Order: sequence, then C-alpha cells, then structure tokens
Amino acid sequence: MRKIMITTAVSLDGYMEGPGRDISWHRVDAELHRHLNDLLAPLSAFIDGRVTHQLMADYWPTAGEDPAASREIADFAEIWLSKKKYVFSRTLQEDRWNTEVVREFDPEWVRELKATSGADMALGGANLTAQFMRHGLIDEYRLYLNPVVVGGGTPLFPPDLTMDLRLIETRPFGQGVVELTYRPGPNRS
Repeated sequence: MRKIMITTAVSLDGYMEGPGRDISWHRVDAELHRHLNDLLAPLSAFIDGRVTHQLMADYWPTAGEDPAASREIADFAEIWLSKKKYVFSRTLQEDRWNTEVVREFDPEWVRELKATSGADMALGGANLTAQFMRHGLIDEYRLYLNPVVVGGGTPLFPPDLTMDLRLIETRPFGQGVVELTYRPGPNRS
C-alpha cells in the first residue's frame, strides 16, 4: 500500500501560512532544498488543493529554465513536472503537466488510490490536509519547524481535531529549521 505524507513548513506557533497566506518566512536554504528534492524525487504523485496547485503551476513549469536558478531549483522543477498531480478542485480546468482534477473529496477514493501499486505520494494544501487528517489518510508527517512566530494565519492542525502522533525522527538544518517526522499513533515508552 502506498503512503501519503505531508511535507510542510510550520512556524513555532503552529501555522503553515501567516496572515494573508504569507509564506515569506519559510526558511529553505540550499541544504534543505536538496533534502526535500531527495525526499520527493522517488514519490509517484503530488496531491494538492487548488490554491497550492495553482501556486506551484505559476512558478515551477519554467523555474528550471531561468539561468539564475540554483541547481536545487532546477532539480525540483524537473521533479514537479515529471510527477502525476491529483488536484482537488470543483472549479479548476487543468490538463497540463500530468494533472488529474478530482472534483469531490471522497475518503474511499483516496483509500483506493493508496491501495494501487506505485510509490508513495505527497500531500499539500491547508484545507485538503485538514480533510485528510480528519479521515486518518496521512501516513507520515514531515514538519519543517521554522524558528519564527507569525501570530496568525492558517494553522497546520484544525482546532477541532485531536490526534496522537508518534515521533520517528528529528533532523536539524541550517537557519534553525528542524525536521520533525511523525506517524499516526501514540508515543509508547
């Protein structure tokens, strides 16, 4: 069975985005970008909400062509372009970049997708992530804790959700970012 993982930056006060969808505080240096590229390259697909997909589609298709782009940017552009993309949207009309639009969130459809053969998948998008959390569809949480407090915005975890997570691994990066890897289930001593 394929796993679904979330890889997201999070502030010390628990936000994925600051007020006004601000992500300028995300600290992604070359070391962290190489790590993310290595993590995401073997995956089979990106599963995103419309907003996240459109942000990605506005930048990554041509990012690698920029002569000023770093090797890490160019590498991720290739990764993003090469992967299957499932986008949950009722309004998006997209057929570029190997994208399949999924009109309605159906937990059973997601379970069937996970049961198909292939490599693991990455999940993105605040609202979609919350729906996946509520239905227990996320197998691994890779949180990149940034040493900033943003004071508001989009929380990583919905305020009405309670869940147990088990810490699997920690890894520090430059600029004070720490990767925290969790899987569902209670910590056991």
